Amino acid sequence: MEIQVKTIEKDLEYLRQVSKPVDFQDDSYKEALKVLDEFCETSENCMAMASVQLGIPLRLVYLKKTDLNHLDDEDYNESKILINPVIKKREGLTRYWEACASCMDNFALVERPYKIEIEYQDENQKKHHEILEGFPATVVSHEMDHLDGILHMDKAIQLLHMEAEERKKYREEHPYEIIRKDGEFKEKGQNLDH
Repeated sequence: MEIQVKTIEKDLEYLRQVSKPVDFQDDSYKEALKVLDEFCETSENCMAMASVQLGIPLRLVYLKKTDLNHLDDEDYNESKILINPVIKKREGLTRYWEACASCMDNFALVERPYKIEIEYQDENQKKHHEILEGFPATVVSHEMDHLDGILHMDKAIQLLHMEAEERKKYREEHPYEIIRKDGEFKEKGQNLDH
């Protein structure tokens, strides 16, 4: 069975749902982990993925490429799954032109925190506490929004429509921008009226 990414064209209402926490007492989450891992491992264009984008509305995030220096390396794969992740603290301010497998050619300039403090569990139910800075914080923030039914377009300061090759070129001219590394992060430009 081929796994299909849910898109705003056909599945907008589905993508708007709030994903449910993983219940470790219910073993069905293990199959969800396999599906997520298999899809992301074999997908060249996947930087990271929230499982709801693959039709699994659980609080699961797969990280594949969160290093700006390796975005174009086909063989580079961090392969890390965050289960029931929570952002505890957000600081600083960055801007990046984000794209999304679920949002097709919608390309959005989005402000995110420079630094986030997260808690999550791994497949063995072990709890982790991490501080992510820079681009990894941007990637995880984007995926965490998916778990709450929020798309990057909802937070767009500016929205363009571009195909993948165009986006790549545009990002070279408009790279990841760090505005500030500390201070409280405050949302703006967000339209939560889904």
